[in-house]
Amino acid sequence: MSLKRSSDRGGARRSPSDESSAKVDRQDLWDELQKRAQSPDPFTPQDVARAIGAPEAAVAKQLLTLAFERVLEKADAGSYRAGPLAGVSQADFLKALSARIDPKRQQDQLEIERLKKNNDEMRRRLLEAVAERDRYLALLKKHGLDPAEEP
Repeated sequence: MSLKRSSDRGGARRSPSDESSAKVDRQDLWDELQKRAQSPDPFTPQDVARAIGAPEAAVAKQLLTLAFERVLEKADAGSYRAGPLAGVSQADFLKALSARIDPKRQQDQLEIERLKKNNDEMRRRLLEAVAERDRYLALLKKHGLDPAEEP
């Protein structure tokens, strides 16, 4: 008996269908996210999926796309905020929803975010160093010492 026939008859388990490719009603998603845009509270794909009656995996995929397109804000791991959605038209929402996530662009976006954080940290350190220098110059001046003068 061949392996193929035995697995067909033996009741081998088939992998479950991929629910992330299931369709999510865009109008229902838009309406639900508009409601959530009124509140600053984060929400999860499970919350939205329950509210609109769609598979969680499909909703999670749609929310990830919207976050990548900056229509939603990624809060913590697995949660989102709909604040940025308030200034987005339904046409722009649909355009963002149909966007394809380019891995290279995603990598570039992550690199840009990392560089922005690094830039903010360097700016903070520079401002601290300048403030410390000014404090030392003021102390020298207070005690009648000129920092430009040779000892």
